[in-house]
Amino acid sequence: MSLDIVILAAGQGTRMRSALPKVLHPVAGKSMLGHVIDTARQLKPQGIHVVIGHGAEKVREQLAADDLNFVIQAEQLGTGHAVAQALPALTAERVLILYGDVPLIEVETLQRLLLQVSEQQLGLLTVNLNDPTGYGRIVRDEQGVVKAIVEHKDASEAQRKICEGNTGILAVPGKRLSDWLGRLSNSNAQGEYYLTDVIAMAVADGLVVATEQAADEMEVLGANDRIQLSQLEGHYQQRFANRLMAQGVTLIDPFRFDVRGEVSVGRDITIDINVILEGKVVIEDDVQIGPNCVIKNSILRKGAIVKANSHLEGAEVGEGADCGPFARLRPGSVLGAKAHVGNFVELKNAKLGEGAKAGHLSYLGDAEVGARTNIGAGTITCNYDGANKHRTVLGEDVFIGSNSALVAPVTLGDRATTGAGSVITGDVPDNTLAVGRAKQRNIEGWKRPTKKT
Repeated sequence: MSLDIVILAAGQGTRMRSALPKVLHPVAGKSMLGHVIDTARQLKPQGIHVVIGHGAEKVREQLAADDLNFVIQAEQLGTGHAVAQALPALTAERVLILYGDVPLIEVETLQRLLLQVSEQQLGLLTVNLNDPTGYGRIVRDEQGVVKAIVEHKDASEAQRKICEGNTGILAVPGKRLSDWLGRLSNSNAQGEYYLTDVIAMAVADGLVVATEQAADEMEVLGANDRIQLSQLEGHYQQRFANRLMAQGVTLIDPFRFDVRGEVSVGRDITIDINVILEGKVVIEDDVQIGPNCVIKNSILRKGAIVKANSHLEGAEVGEGADCGPFARLRPGSVLGAKAHVGNFVELKNAKLGEGAKAGHLSYLGDAEVGARTNIGAGTITCNYDGANKHRTVLGEDVFIGSNSALVAPVTLGDRATTGAGSVITGDVPDNTLAVGRAKQRNIEGWKRPTKKT
């Protein structure tokens, strides 16, 4: 059966106390609405319709995509009114209603809910709560059949004792929706058009209201303030950590680990505390990551080691290679197999061949370093002339003496050597020593300056 998805994302979120629209506040580095949209895409609907209002331009600007249809709700008159704004665009046999501030809803849960929908049956997602305060209550008859949803503010004392709460997530037959929305009334404590009133209408029309349960309250929790936002963040991180550990990753402390993107992992991986993985990260078998590392949009090949306090972005660490502690690999950095980058070394758009080494205190930018080449401490590639970037190319088995400055564009052949403290401005042939420094002079009888009294 065809599917349209409507995501309600027009609310202001005054309790956030922010100029940023509520649905754009991030969980795990992605906006709450972004999470919901990504989940919706996995259901492969024919259309995704996002109802926006407060901060509409910011929402559209951040999340615009070819597969999204943005619909404006000029006045926030309730959830039923919000869905009605998208009604002209809905043509599918099933319609699923989601919420832009409920980012942790699972695809599997929604798939189960959608299986409940037919011409004579709709699907309602509920959750059992220890404290249902604020939630609409699911009212059932003696046989357990759903009859209505009563909002907390409109509920009687007896109804408020019901612990089964409404999540607001609803899947309905598309042909029925227009009629139900047209019959909604705002005669309630809030003066709003409640989407939940559709349930009583469906029952009156002879439809069955089938329910599915969310795995836990956190899966369907919305964020109305920053306290709830932090709860969602914590739950997301714990859920992701559990999935990684189930796939063969050792997390030294899963409560001190953060993911803000997509992570693909192998087996027998060890990740120490306070590691942040951002963007798209691939970690192959037997990788070790030390504490306090940030790894963004990078690939760690089999057996790679990232030592403490290193920062990688857009980098690749080859098989058996290592970097750190305190290494920085910027976009375009590639370490070949068994290459080594030590403490306080920065790479940018630089490739180190197999077994190449840059032990400490160096900067290599726009460089290609051959296999087994050794970079001495304090070496820099002078790759920027104030207007353009230039490349430095080092052959295999090159030895760069400490405190060398390689002024690009420059090429050093295989087994070339530079003397410590040299400024290399011209190409160096194979098997050649290059010394580019002033001749030392010793001045006898020189007296040091003294302080004036």
